[in-house]
Order: sequence, then C-alpha cells, then structure tokens
Amino acid sequence: MSTPPTVAVIGAGGVAQVHVPAWQELGVRLRVFSEQYGDGLRDRLGPDVIAGSLAEALDGADVVDVCTPTHTHAEIVRAAAAAGCDVVCEKPLALTSELATQLIADCESAGVGLYPAHVVRYFPEYAVMQRHVAAGGVGRIAVQRFSRSGARPRAAWFADAALSGGIVMDQMIHDLDLARWTAGPVRQVFARSVETDEVVSAQVVLTHENEALSYVSGAWMPPGSRFRTWFEVAGSDGLVHHDSARQASLTFDGGAGNDGRGLLPPRSFTESPYTTELREFLAACTGGPAPRVSAADGLEAVRLAEAANLSMRTGTAVRITAGDHRSVA
Repeated sequence: MSTPPTVAVIGAGGVAQVHVPAWQELGVRLRVFSEQYGDGLRDRLGPDVIAGSLAEALDGADVVDVCTPTHTHAEIVRAAAAAGCDVVCEKPLALTSELATQLIADCESAGVGLYPAHVVRYFPEYAVMQRHVAAGGVGRIAVQRFSRSGARPRAAWFADAALSGGIVMDQMIHDLDLARWTAGPVRQVFARSVETDEVVSAQVVLTHENEALSYVSGAWMPPGSRFRTWFEVAGSDGLVHHDSARQASLTFDGGAGNDGRGLLPPRSFTESPYTTELREFLAACTGGPAPRVSAADGLEAVRLAEAANLSMRTGTAVRITAGDHRSVA
C-alpha cells in the first residue's frame, strides 16, 4: 500500500483503549466506532476519527480490529470480511468452536486474513520462555503450570457466561493457548471451578499428546486485587520460571542457555506487547510473514476452553480427538 492503511477499531472498552494508541504508534489512518464510549476516548480522538456507524467505519477500511464483547464478535467479523477487510479479532474468536470454525471459513471465502489477538504470546516473559523451550532449553517437557489472577472485570457482561464464556473462555484462554504453544496438541481436558459472591476460580488440567501435563489456574478476585501472573515449565534438563510479583520475574535453572541470552524477541522491552502484536498482524496484512498466532491457533484455544467448560459441567474428563470430536472420558 502506497499510503498508510486505514484501520477501523470497533469498540471503545478496555481492549480498544490499548489498541488505539498502538495503532497510532504504527502510523495508520485510524477510525473508531462504538455504540458506547467511555473514559473520554471520543474526546481524545476527535470528530475526524469517530465513525457514525459500523458501515461508515468499514467503508474503505483495509483492516478491522474487533474490540467488542465476545458475543458480538461473529457479526462484526462477518461484516468486515464481506467488506473485504482483513480482520484482527480480540480473543476469544467466538464463544464456540463451531462458530469460530465458521468465521475462519467466512474469511477464507472472502479472501481476507483473520488474526486472533492472543497478546500474551507477545509479552516478553512468555516469548522468551517459548523460544527457550523450543530451543531445547528444558529438554523434554514434563509439567507446566500457568496461573493468572486479578480483580473481577467491572462490566456486567463478563459475569454472564452466555455472553463471555466465563472465566475459562475469557481469562484462562490466554494460558490454555500458551500451554498448547509450548507443549503441543492436547488429547484430554479436566477442569473444576469454584464461585462465591466475590471470587471465581477455576483449575484446568491438560494432558498433551506427548504425555506432558499442563496445570492452568485462573481467578477473578474482589475489586482492588493485584493482578499477578505466574508460570513454570519443567523438563528433563531444566526449568524456566516467571512470577510477575518478583523484581527479576524470569529465571532459568539448568539446561542449555539457561541465562536466556539471545532469546529476546525484537523490541521486547522498548515497545508495548500490543504494538508488537499489531505490528505483526499489519505486516501479514500487507504481504509480510505470518504472525506467531494464526486463526487455527485461535480456534484451538476456543476448543480447549470449551472442553474445560464441558468438563466442569459434567465432572469428568473430556477427550479431544481428531476433527474436534469430544467425548466424556
């Protein structure tokens, strides 16, 4: 493209609030549409950027960035694809794997790209960990543990599982995706959850096809709770550990290259992970290399979250087989 691409951001909530400045940093022509605006976004952007309708936002756009609540993704992704726009879609792609599969097919039929925004793959600690593991730094993976907790989201739709998919589909899907990214395909999912008036928590156990085990936990806590992430990947030759509550948050123990040197991705400490993510997506939209997360990855993350929710409802493990045929173990 000889002129900067036009990116239409749909939505004005928390994700849009971080995507908009990232797109501005990338120098695109920006327009934004939302049925509701909060936190002064409309005033900060000005009338030249704000679109009056979804149709106006899509008209002439090259890329559409879907930053709306999960239950609205499908309608907007389909409208963007029909308008010939490449699509960036905040995770999860959809509330069900069936719908996510349909969205991928719709975008393929329209000849446009579909890029699920699993931004945690772009956070330096996780990017370094994955490169370290992929390079053989811990040997054969035996056990992985991922944890993510913070204050319960304020918007009411998060608390309605019919709209958000619940804590597993909304929050823990980050770590389900990461577990699969590092240890590969999953053959069985088992999950449990506990909910009180103030706290929602869930634990998911993934059994990978290579027999590695991943333990994923998540919690929505009372207002004011500190956000914290934690992971540990242990293998036959070493271990890598991260705790956001520690000053030196990423540590290596044993294995090859255990100080992590040479593993840092470009710009990892000089650029927001959101900017790095959208930079990769924009490059792919304009003929560059494929980004580190694909539409298929987004679909598999939804499948894992869906299986975990099924396991919590039935109280039994859920087997995942070829072709996404799931059965209760």
